[in-house]
Amino acid sequence: MNLVELTEYLVKNIVKDPTNVEVTKNDEGTIEVLVAEEDLGAVIGRAGKIANAIRTLVQAAAYTTDQGRVRINIDAKK
Repeated sequence: MNLVELTEYLVKNIVKDPTNVEVTKNDEGTIEVLVAEEDLGAVIGRAGKIANAIRTLVQAAAYTTDQGRVRINIDAKK
């Protein structure tokens, strides 16, 4: 499982509408996560705890597969 698939799996299991989740990787290696505006709070969590947990899991997977540092940006769809 690559990092984009892992991130998508984690986020889709948190949100109410998993069909409205988009996860992509841009040229700089940053993973972009777009969710519905009403699901943004659930993905970020209180004081950012859920978002930090997602970042920790994906970063651990990146290090175990020698992919180095990964950034994750979470935002609402416009």
